[in-house]
Amino acid sequence: MNVLSIPTWIIHVSSVLEWAIAMWLIWSYAKIQPQYAYAWKGLALAMLPALVSAMCACTWHFFDNSGYLEWLVTVQAATTLFGNCTLAIAGYFLYKIRNTEAT
Repeated sequence: MNVLSIPTWIIHVSSVLEWAIAMWLIWSYAKIQPQYAYAWKGLALAMLPALVSAMCACTWHFFDNSGYLEWLVTVQAATTLFGNCTLAIAGYFLYKIRNTEAT
């Protein structure tokens, strides 16, 4: 666990926690917006691959960037790509809802 400094670990762990809390808050917001709940819940679920990506990075660093776990780098890259796509789609649906509501 000595690959990263303590301040860097604090930033890594707090970022993962912050992302998880954001997902929970968006899911909770969906409960008070029942007419758009599917879109807000979709956004929260679309954030999940990015959370998995961050957890892969933390796991790899926790084990001192072990060569045995190098496959986690590939998983992280794939989940980042997939997560960016899911977030773009979720954002598009929220945009469409807002546009439809305005007209």
